[in-house]
Amino acid sequence: MEPVITEQPKTEEVIDLRQYFNIVNKYKWRVFGLAAFVAVFTAIIAIKMTPIYSATATLIIEAEQAKAVNFQEVYGLDSSRQEYYLTQFEILKSKSIAQKVIERLDLLTHPEFNKPPSVLAGLKSALKESLPFLPQKDTQLLSAEEIAEQKMQALVKDFSEKLSISPVRKTQLVNISFESEDPKLAALVANTLGEVYIEQNMAAKMGITQKAAGWLSDRLSGLRERLDESETKLQKYREKENLIDIEGVVGLTTQELEQTSTQLVQTRNERNKLESIMRVINEYGRDNLERLETIPEITSHKVVQDVKKEVVISERKVSEFAEVYGPKHPKMIAAQAELKTVKANLSLQVRSLVTGIEKEVKTSQANVRALEAELTRIREEYQRVTAKENDYRKLKREVDTNRKIYDTFFSRSKETEVTSDFNAAVARFTDRAYAPVEPVKPKKGLIVALAFIATLGLGVVVAFVIEALNDTVKSSHDIENKLAQRMLGLLPKVAHKKGTNLNIHYFFDKDARQFSEAVRTFRTGFVLSQMDKNSKVIAITSSVPGEGKTTTSTNLAFSLGQMEKVLLIDADMRKPSVCKRFGIPAYHPGLSNVIAGTEKVEDCMFIDEKSGLTIMPCGQLPTNPLELLSSARFEKLLDALKGRFDRIVIDTAPTQAVSDALIISRQADAMIYVVKADSTRMGLVQNGVSRLIAANAKLAGIVLNQVDTKKAGKNGAYQGYYDYYSYGHENENVVEAKKSA
Repeated sequence: MEPVITEQPKTEEVIDLRQYFNIVNKYKWRVFGLAAFVAVFTAIIAIKMTPIYSATATLIIEAEQAKAVNFQEVYGLDSSRQEYYLTQFEILKSKSIAQKVIERLDLLTHPEFNKPPSVLAGLKSALKESLPFLPQKDTQLLSAEEIAEQKMQALVKDFSEKLSISPVRKTQLVNISFESEDPKLAALVANTLGEVYIEQNMAAKMGITQKAAGWLSDRLSGLRERLDESETKLQKYREKENLIDIEGVVGLTTQELEQTSTQLVQTRNERNKLESIMRVINEYGRDNLERLETIPEITSHKVVQDVKKEVVISERKVSEFAEVYGPKHPKMIAAQAELKTVKANLSLQVRSLVTGIEKEVKTSQANVRALEAELTRIREEYQRVTAKENDYRKLKREVDTNRKIYDTFFSRSKETEVTSDFNAAVARFTDRAYAPVEPVKPKKGLIVALAFIATLGLGVVVAFVIEALNDTVKSSHDIENKLAQRMLGLLPKVAHKKGTNLNIHYFFDKDARQFSEAVRTFRTGFVLSQMDKNSKVIAITSSVPGEGKTTTSTNLAFSLGQMEKVLLIDADMRKPSVCKRFGIPAYHPGLSNVIAGTEKVEDCMFIDEKSGLTIMPCGQLPTNPLELLSSARFEKLLDALKGRFDRIVIDTAPTQAVSDALIISRQADAMIYVVKADSTRMGLVQNGVSRLIAANAKLAGIVLNQVDTKKAGKNGAYQGYYDYYSYGHENENVVEAKKSA
C-alpha cells in the first residue's frame, strides 16, 4: 500500500520575535567569539600596516588675471566660464605635470616608489611560470629608452593614484592633496605640483605672446604696402576727376534737384488750374457775360467785385429815383446812364480777365516746359556726380579699411612688445602644504571596529541561515505545528561514554532524577491522552535507527511497571538490542520462537531482577520477520498476553528501514513515534508518520528524545516541559543539601 501524505493544516504565519531572539541567544557566544577573533586578527594586521600621511596645499585660480595691457584676445580665453575652471582642474591632474614633478623631485630613485614586488605579486608570477597552460605575455626586446619610458609611465600612474585634486565648492580655491608614507615628501609633492602648474601656465602664455608678436610683425609690412597702394589710387582718382569736395558737390546737386522738382510741381498745378478755367470759358462762350460772371475765378477777382459793387449802387439809385421821378426826369435819365456805363465797365473787365487768363495759360505752359528741361539736365548731372562719388567712396573705403586693420595690428604689436616679458600667474598659493603629524590612514581603530561589527552581523546572518537550513525537529512547536501531532513528552540527553549505550537501569539511579521525572511525565502524558481508550498494546517506533526507540520503550515499560504489570517485547527482528542491553543470552528463545511454534510462551519470558520487568526478547533472528509479524499466530499471541499483563510495550523496527512497524501497528492499541531532537530531519518524520496514518495506525503522539536541556533552558524551545523537570530536580537538590547539612 502506498503511503498517503496527509495535508498539514494551513496556519497564518506570524512573525515571532522571540524565535529570532532565541536563535541569536543560541549562537551568541559562537558569533561573539568569531567576531572577537576576526577583530584581533584585523588588529594584528592593522598594526603592521604602514601609516599613510596626507598633505594639502591650496591654490586660488584667478578668474580675471592682471595684465600690463588688455590682450586677452590673443589668448582666445574666456576665464569667466565654468569650463575654464574645470579645464584647470584637469590640467592639475594631467600626466605631463605629474611627470615634471617626478623629474624635479627625482622620485625615480625614491625608496617609496622603488619597492620590491609584493608577496602576492610574486606568488602570482610564480604560479604563471609553473602553469604553462595559462596565457603568457609575449616577451619583446625593448630598448633602454622604451624601458625607461615604461618605468616612468608606471611611476606616473602610481603618482596619480596618490594625488587628489578637489575644488572647494562655490569658490576659486582648489586643494592639492598627496598621500605618502613620508610626511615631508607628501608636503613637498603638494607644493611642487602647485609650483609646476603655475610655471607651466606662465611659460605657455609667454610662448603664445611671443608667437603672436612675431606673427603681427610679419603681417604689418604687408598691411603697410596695401594701405599705401590704396591711398595712391584714391589720390590719382581725385586728380583725374578734379575733385575737391565731392560730398559738397553732390549735396548742391541734390538740393538743386529737389528745388527744381518742387517748382515743376507747383507750375504744373497752376497750369492745370488755368487750363481748367479756360475750358469752362470756352464752354460758356466768350460773349456770354452773364455765365462768365458765375465762374468763381472771375467772380472772385477784386476789380470785378468793385465794379459789381458800383453796379449794385447804380441799380439801387435807379430804383430809388424810379419811385420818386418819372422816366424822363433828368435825374432818372442820369441814373440810368450811370447804370449803363457801370455795366459796360463790368463787361469790359470780364473780357479783360478772360484775355489775361489766356495769357497766363500760355505762360504757365512755357514755364512747365522750361522746368522739365532743367530737371532733365539736373538729373543727368546728378547721375554723373553720384557715379564719381561711388567710385570715390569705394576707393576711400578701401583706404579706411586698410588703415583700420593696420592701426589694429600696429597697436597689438606694440602691446605684445610690452607684455612679452610680463604675465600674471594664473594661480597663487593661499596655503602651502606642511608635513602632517598624524596619518590619515589606516584608521586602525575604525578598521578593527568595522571588522568586529561586520563579522558580528555576518555571524548573525549565518546563524539565521543555519537555522533556516536546519530542518530537523527541534522543539514542541515543530511537532505540534509542522507535524500536527501531539507531543507526549521529552527525554533529556544524558551524558555517557561515546560509543556505548546508556545504562539500561539509569532510570533507577539516584543521580537520574531529572531523567526519571522526564520519563514519568512522558508516561503521564501518554496515560492521560488514552483515558477513554483501552490502550494495552503500545508499539514504539522511529524514523531511522539510533533515535533511542529501544531506550524509550524500556524506560516507558519501567515507569508503567511501577504501577501496573507490564511486558516488554522486542519485535525488532532485524537489529534487536533488548537482549544485549539487559544482558540476556543471545540463544534465549523469544518472540520469533513463539510465533514459529517452536517454544512455549513461558520459556520465552525473562524477568529483570532490578526492575521486576517481564521481557520477551526477539529470539532467534528469522529470515522472514515480516511474514511472522503478519501471521495470525502473532495476533493470537497478543490476545493471550493481554489477559496476563496490564500493558504490553513493543519495541519495533524503524519505519524508514522496513515495514515491520506498519504491520505491528494493526495489532497495537497505540503507536508512539520517537524523534531524536536536533538530528532527525523533518521530511523523514513526516514520511514515517504519513506511512503509519496510511496504515490506519492509532498514533498517540510523538516523544522527543535526547533533548539538550542546557540549551533548552537558554532558548526556551521546550518551555512548559523542561521547566517542570528542572523544578523537580531543583527541589531534590534542595532536599539533598538539607540532608548533607
